[in-house]
Amino acid sequence: MSDKGSEIDDLVAPLVSFRRDLHAHPELAYEERRTSRKIEEALRQLGLEVHTGIGGTGVVASLKVGSSERAIGLRADMDALPFHEETGLPYASRTPGVFHGCGHDGHVAMLLGAAQQLARTRRFDGTVHFIFQPAEEGHAGARAMVEDGLFERFPCDRVFALHNWPDLPAGTVSTRPGPIMAAADKFDILVEGRGAHAAMPHKTPDAILAASDLVTQLNGLVSRRIPPMSTAVLSVTRIEGGSSHNVLPASVRVVGTVRTFDIAVQDKIEEALRQVAAGVALASGTCVSVTYQRYYPATVNDAAAADEALAAAASVARAELAAEPAFTSEDFAFMLQTCKGAYLWLGQGRGDAEVPLHHPRYDFNDDVLATGIRLHVALAERHLAS
Repeated sequence: MSDKGSEIDDLVAPLVSFRRDLHAHPELAYEERRTSRKIEEALRQLGLEVHTGIGGTGVVASLKVGSSERAIGLRADMDALPFHEETGLPYASRTPGVFHGCGHDGHVAMLLGAAQQLARTRRFDGTVHFIFQPAEEGHAGARAMVEDGLFERFPCDRVFALHNWPDLPAGTVSTRPGPIMAAADKFDILVEGRGAHAAMPHKTPDAILAASDLVTQLNGLVSRRIPPMSTAVLSVTRIEGGSSHNVLPASVRVVGTVRTFDIAVQDKIEEALRQVAAGVALASGTCVSVTYQRYYPATVNDAAAADEALAAAASVARAELAAEPAFTSEDFAFMLQTCKGAYLWLGQGRGDAEVPLHHPRYDFNDDVLATGIRLHVALAERHLAS
């Protein structure tokens, strides 16, 4: 492992301040106008070719050095989450109910640092495209950018993204060939009876009883319908129905998520879920309607790109082959369906005090910002070696 940390020492403190400013002014999916403007200003100061409004509020900057036609894309997401922050930090969110609870503020700062370093050292031959993506948190900003011509306008041989990972020790980098994050599906099931007085349950199909049966059967679906060697998760996350102790409600809603890595398993679960819903309807006399949405595909790394990423990581950090994928999802999957590349985890764990992503007391660990910068730089310089 070579140590080029001293090369970027002067970048870190200003970028920590930049990151904390973004943290204090979080913006939700497709509303990242202030964030995009700050990114654009920083990139233009480097003299880069900057394009805005891609996929909504996305920003892409390009840096070409030498004569090679090779090109690499480096992506950072920039949206926040719609929930309240409880960190008590001096730079905590000033926007009630909006919070950088996943570290995208840190991702932006690391990629900007890489742009600054690559622009001044220029130790590569080819083009680096710095991709700042909106709306990762459930709103498919990556797909919006791809559909807006991202890779036609900015062709890439490889595209890489990294995400801070509290479960890994700070400074460790991990990835793997093949699936690294799961496909994410959402189901929304409406169970309808007619409603009645609770003292006269014989006068209506009982939507609550039917919904309870539905939840029980759904929680056994993976273990009884999916082969044991396959991997999947189904979780019921919300049940809504009723407003009084003495009224049987006319309807109950059951909502949840399915996570898979194999499209055949994904198909099987959706089919089985619809069969279970139909069976509950028949048995209970209720009307059961299913809305099933496949909103993010599995994030699948190209094997050669994953090897390339691990080699680059080993030059700047502790690099580990991830033993297994995670059941969380990531819309970088849409970019990987179009361009070969890999998704990496950058450890930020600080021991028992670390909280998980999407926790109200989460904060990006600024101590790993320098590692993230060096990792981005290493990915570019390795792929575009002159």
